[in-house]
This record gives sequence, structure tokens and C-alpha cells, in this order.
Amino acid sequence: MSVTRTGETSTEPDPRRWWGLVIIALAQLMVVLDATIVNIALPSAQRDLGISDGNRQWVITAYTLAFGGLLLLGGRISDLVGRKRTFVIGLIGFAGASALGGAAVDPGMLFGARALQGVFAAVLAPSALSLLTTTFTDPKERGKAFGVYGALAGSGAAIGFIVGGVLTEYLDWRWCLYVNVPIAIVAVVGASVLLHDSPGHPARLDVPGVVLGCGGLFTIVYGFSEAESRGWSDPFVLALFAAGAVLLAAFVWWQTRAPSPLLPLHILKNRNRAGCLLTMMLAVIGMFGLFLFMTYYLQVILGYSPMKTGFAFLPLTLAIIVGSTQISARLMSRVQPRALMVPGMILAASGMVILTQMTVDSSYTSEILPALLLMGLGMGLTFMPVFATATAGVAPQDAGVTSATVNTSQQVGGSIGTALLNTIATTSSAAYVTAHLTGPAERAAVTREGIVHGYTVAIWWAAGIMLLAGLIAGLMVTAKPPAQPRAAEPSVPPRHPVREPGQP
Repeated sequence: MSVTRTGETSTEPDPRRWWGLVIIALAQLMVVLDATIVNIALPSAQRDLGISDGNRQWVITAYTLAFGGLLLLGGRISDLVGRKRTFVIGLIGFAGASALGGAAVDPGMLFGARALQGVFAAVLAPSALSLLTTTFTDPKERGKAFGVYGALAGSGAAIGFIVGGVLTEYLDWRWCLYVNVPIAIVAVVGASVLLHDSPGHPARLDVPGVVLGCGGLFTIVYGFSEAESRGWSDPFVLALFAAGAVLLAAFVWWQTRAPSPLLPLHILKNRNRAGCLLTMMLAVIGMFGLFLFMTYYLQVILGYSPMKTGFAFLPLTLAIIVGSTQISARLMSRVQPRALMVPGMILAASGMVILTQMTVDSSYTSEILPALLLMGLGMGLTFMPVFATATAGVAPQDAGVTSATVNTSQQVGGSIGTALLNTIATTSSAAYVTAHLTGPAERAAVTREGIVHGYTVAIWWAAGIMLLAGLIAGLMVTAKPPAQPRAAEPSVPPRHPVREPGQP
């Protein structure tokens, strides 16, 4: 903000905003990749700490439960306290929790540290996205900035596999957690110097909304995590789903009456935003399920090492980056968001369909690689316009909670996808083995075939979910391309050399 000679105030973009984007992107990458970086290290951590097979899932679930369940609260805190301050607090807390997890001496300490990471990630992620939203207001620059952000959101999980594989193979599984500490230090220093934000908006925190909303989300996400081991018809799982639904219904009712609602419902009443949230959740359901299956397929069936498995995901990561920064970011200001999202979901679904043909001896180069490239391009085309459209036109006091809602759809989608598709795969594998096993001599071969069969059945479901996401984007997201300021338009000799004052 600068003052002219006439005393009028004019808004000028921060000259260091692109360096600020680097800091925001660094923090977002740390949060996203931490959802998967521990996956490849999990077998080593399990052996080192003596974690049972039944409890090993909590290394992953403790993080996603806390993250997904507390995002709305983190978004509202960002609005009340101030985005930059919340961003820095989240970074410091996340680094401390990561160091605690790396130093874990027993399973309980590791589970607790992962949950604490999720708590601070729920504070950090909404403030990062809302800082991006308020820093880049020019439509053309906004497209480029969200292209970078979308690329990280889509590829961060795959990058986590690569980094996790390298650190586990050459250092120790604990470095999959320790690595966050230097990243956070750099981000804190950069944020202090480069990021700027107005003070928070004074208002009362909606405590009943926190209890009902976060409690409902936590209960439902917990239900999906338990369904993986207990089964979908288990009374405890059904009770969790019912309790979560009741809590969320009460949350919606309370938000219509609360003086300072945790989630102003007008945010969800916007058709484009609601369509983007549904598209995001469904897309992530398919994507996270794929990560789970491909990790086990590459290591267990094809015999890849942790590092080789991580690098097998690299083409997917590069394709997401290309689709997001080189295609979506360039076209976002010229075409409707759904003109990118619908083809993106069709491409991703096409890649899934190719993967349904994999067998116990598939070739990575000829069968797996083309599918990963198609999926990556599709995800890159989709994520960037989803983030940009869902956060467009939001009042500054609601920027944090809107960003949290987008992140919540992403985390809840990931939790649902992992539990839902894993349950489908496990059930299909068991049925295949039962139907094809005729003697103990062929048990090993039939079991491997059954595992891959289960994966392909679940991937068919994932492909259908991707197509449903594209259908929802096509029907609900009707936003037009963002209006370009005249200064951003190419210089063309006007037909009329002289224009009268006030003429457009």
C-alpha cells in the first residue's frame, strides 16, 4: 500500500511476492509430503520400535485424523489471530513434533508425535493457502501462483515416496521426520522477512462449532480408518458413522444460529465452490488409493527396493507439475475452470483403466509408466483450477476458513480413499484366492495373483470415482475465466487513435 501525492491510497503488489510464494510453497510441500514420506519407512520403524501389525496403521492414521479433523479450527484461528502469525506458529510446532517423532523410543511416542504433527499441520495449511489468496490478486499472476501450489498439492504425496525411499535406504527411517526441521527453519526465517499480513479480525471463537464440527469430522475419519481392519458392517464402525453424521448435522444447524460461526454457510452455498470441494474430495479418493496399491505392488510383487519404488513415482510427479504449471496456469485466464477440470479427470481415469490390466509380471516401462503419465497430467489439470476457483471472491475475514475447507475436502478424501479402496482390494483378493486355490503347492502363486486382482478391482472403482468427479465439475462449476485487467492485455494498435476522456 502506498500514498500518492494527492493523498489517495493505491494498492501496489509486493515486489517480493514471488519469493514469498517460495516460502508458502515450501511449507505446503512439507505438510503434503509428510502424509506419505513415512509410508516407505514404516517397515523399518515397525522393526525398530516393535510395533505390532495391528497398530502400525496408526503411524499414518494418527496424522491424517488430527489433520483432517482440526482443519476448520485451524482456518478460523488463522482468520482471528492473523495469517502470518498462524503460519509461523504452525511451522515451529510442526518442526518440534517432527523432531519428537524422529527421537521416538517406543510406539506410543511415535503415534503421539504424528498426531501432534497433524495438529500443527491443521494450523499451517489453511494459513498458507489464505496467504497465497491474499498475496496474489491479479488474475494472471494468481493463475501462475496457484499453478505452483496445485503442482505441489498434487505431487507432494509422490515426492514423499521418493524422499522417504532415499532417506530410509541411505540414512535411517528417523530422518523421514528429522528432515522437516531444517525445512521449517528456512520457512520461518523466510516468512519473517518476506510475508506480510494484516492483523487478525477480532471476533469470538465459536466453541460449540469447534466441538461439533471437528468432532464430527474426526469421528467419520476415524470410522473410515477402523473400517479397514474391522469391516464396514462392524457395529463399532457403524456407530462411528452414525455419531459423525449426527454431530455434523448439529454443526450445520448451529452455524445458522451462531453469532460468530466457525464455518459461515454462505461459503458452501456458492455453487462453484461446492462443486470444487466435491471434485477435490473425489479426485483425492482415487489418487490416495492408487498410492497405497502401487507402493505395495512395486515392492511386494515386483520386488523393488524402497528407493527404486520412490523413483518409480517420479514420472507421475513430473507430469503433475507440467499439467499444473505449463498447461493449467497458462489456460486458466482464458478458459472456464471446468474446461480444465473435466478433461483432467477423464485423463486421470484413463490412466487408472490402463492400470487395471496389470499382472504379477507387468513391465513398468510399457504398462505402468504410461498410466502414471496420464494420471499426472490429469491431476495437474484439475488441482490448480480447483484451488483457484474455490478460494476466489472470498472476503478477507473468511479467507482462512475457506482455505481450511478446501484442505479438509482433500484430507477427508485421502482418508476415505485409503480405507474404502483398501477394503475393496482386500475383499476381492480373499475371494479370488478362495475360488482359485486348489492345493497347497500353488498357494504362493495364487496369493500373488489374488493380491494383484484385488488391486485391479479397486482401481476400477477409483476410475469410476474419477469420472464422477469430472461429471460433478462439468455440471456444478460454471465459473467464467477471471477478468483480465487492461494492463495485462497485449498491446494492439487501436482503431481510433484518439479516445475521449472516460471512454472505455
